[in-house]
Amino acid sequence: MAGAAAGVGGLVRGAATGAADLVGAAAGSKAVRRTGGGLGLAGAVIAAGLIAERHAVKRARALPDVPVEQRPGPVTGRATTVIATDGVPLHVIVSGPDDVNARRAGRLAPDSPTLVFAHGFCNTSASWCFQQRALVDLGPMVFYDQRAHGHSGPSEVSRCTIDQIADDLYAVLEATVPTGPVVLVGHSMGGMTILGLAERHPEFFDDRVVAVALLSTSASDLARVTFGFPAGVTAAVRRVLPGLAVGMRHTPSLFERARLRGTDLAYSITRRVGFGTTDVPPSVVEFLEGEIAGTPISVIVSFLPTLLAHDKLAAAAVLRHVPTLLMVGDHDLMTPLPHSRTLADALPEAELAVEEGAGHALPLERPDAVNEKIRALIARAHPARPSRLPRLWQRAAGWSGSQREG
Repeated sequence: MAGAAAGVGGLVRGAATGAADLVGAAAGSKAVRRTGGGLGLAGAVIAAGLIAERHAVKRARALPDVPVEQRPGPVTGRATTVIATDGVPLHVIVSGPDDVNARRAGRLAPDSPTLVFAHGFCNTSASWCFQQRALVDLGPMVFYDQRAHGHSGPSEVSRCTIDQIADDLYAVLEATVPTGPVVLVGHSMGGMTILGLAERHPEFFDDRVVAVALLSTSASDLARVTFGFPAGVTAAVRRVLPGLAVGMRHTPSLFERARLRGTDLAYSITRRVGFGTTDVPPSVVEFLEGEIAGTPISVIVSFLPTLLAHDKLAAAAVLRHVPTLLMVGDHDLMTPLPHSRTLADALPEAELAVEEGAGHALPLERPDAVNEKIRALIARAHPARPSRLPRLWQRAAGWSGSQREG
């Protein structure tokens, strides 16, 4: 969901650019001359703000970084393609032992779960890199790119819905985890995907899903969230979303040129809306900014309506008998803490873990805390036992976000 704010930021910047052009075209008019002093003062204030912002970004980029091998990167494993119900190819990565054959050969206990990860809006499967590195000993893991994200195929606008991506997850599960227990882990839109799956396939949660982790997830009422921008700005953007979606299909290059790719402002927006008070290494911020920048703005606008309008709170009842983790940062601007509290009210037996000072991108900002909570969740669902996985599959742990808080 950090992409939502970044998308709004890009649209606001485009509107501001257009306004500046109009002011320039009318520079010789009497009206502009009469208000010239006011515009000059406003311009000076804006310029001062931009200069201060640039200095702040330079200081942030100058923070000590982690070694290269501990920086975020792609998840690794066997790549495969799963075809969605409407023909969209979904890019999937499977790591660890082959689920079915390993169970048949006795190398994997029959009750060992497969962890399936669903990423958030404007992210890719790579956003789970720290989880793959640290949790590899738990068993097989499945990562996939949501439709129109990462290496998955493009989607019709009408199919950019929570219901459709819930069906996509079901297709991935059927293709990659046909047997055995499953642990579902979702972040932001990925958590909404899991709730959508619960609504459309509740039977899957009766005998297959043994645990669920919903990180930075909202079940409804996102239309009230301002994404860290003034309420008037987000309200204005929502009003023009239908028209923008049409415009994207006809003149996508016009909107792409207004993007903030790789700029100090893009870095600043990503840092502010994606993270909290943690002293995040520059490579982590740049990684998230790169994922957002890699998502076409047409995809952002196509998904925003369903994210703002979705309501899957009733579906949470399906998870009542499933060990569930709800985890959120108290500085989350995208899916604020009250949204997780609403889910906790619907799931009184779920664990609600609040990360103080953390923002929206929990898997990247607080990987240690996320990994620890996922381990504890699985331990509740399955008593601890010695790992059957070879030590050669162990990987170096990622950046320890919980140890570097500002």
